[in-house]
Amino acid sequence: MTFELVEDDNLSRAWARAVRPMLGRRAVKEVAPICISIVGFEQGEVVEEDAIRTTLDTALKAAGKQDCHAVANTIFPEAYWNPSKPRSLLFERFARSLPRIKDSSTKNKRGTYFERMISGGPKLHPNQLDFVLNVYAKRPSVRRSALQVGVFNPQLDQTGAAQQGFPCLQHVTFAPVKDQLNVNAFYATQYAFERAYGNYLGLCRLGRFVAHELKLELARVTCYTGILLRDGLKPQGLQGLAKVIDANVGAKGSGE
Repeated sequence: MTFELVEDDNLSRAWARAVRPMLGRRAVKEVAPICISIVGFEQGEVVEEDAIRTTLDTALKAAGKQDCHAVANTIFPEAYWNPSKPRSLLFERFARSLPRIKDSSTKNKRGTYFERMISGGPKLHPNQLDFVLNVYAKRPSVRRSALQVGVFNPQLDQTGAAQQGFPCLQHVTFAPVKDQLNVNAFYATQYAFERAYGNYLGLCRLGRFVAHELKLELARVTCYTGILLRDGLKPQGLQGLAKVIDANVGAKGSGE
């Protein structure tokens, strides 16, 4: 078992390099642990490779799974955010839509990551994410360990269930360095095809939002995963994906 580190200035390539060993005749079932670090944002927007994203989305939809955008929305619901408006409008819009969001998919029956991020905070300021933004705005020199939001709640999530599904994301930290922002996320486990790409996308969108609110430049989003798992998507549904990855990234480290 070796530690894997993948750094890239393109989200699609970073994800593809991480999951490529899980495709092919000698495909591995898991990579543990692995760290994905994405850099090179353009005006806060993450760079993607359309061919990889589209091929994955097609495979996910064919298998009856959520596409990457739907998964990303569980971490940051981008459609509810207007950068020219106060962030309170984002929180209000999300709160109004939450019942519908939970009903839209069984994946959301225990809530979403963004829901956890804007709740569960101090009694006087229960919105964790808003608390972080307010603390930094009032005192940019605040200890950086204060700039984090927790997702895992032992009182709700510490169970002996064979499978639980949510939450795999444990917590997210925000690390200002001079005029730049680094975002760090920590997962216990993560599904490589069904969730990982969408998770990375959601974290990058969350980073863009936080950087905007803190008036910083988003520089890096890093995701540490204890165990990256090859999920239940059937091999035949992923054959085209391997070819697209090899065409855009190369087959280094592949399972062929």
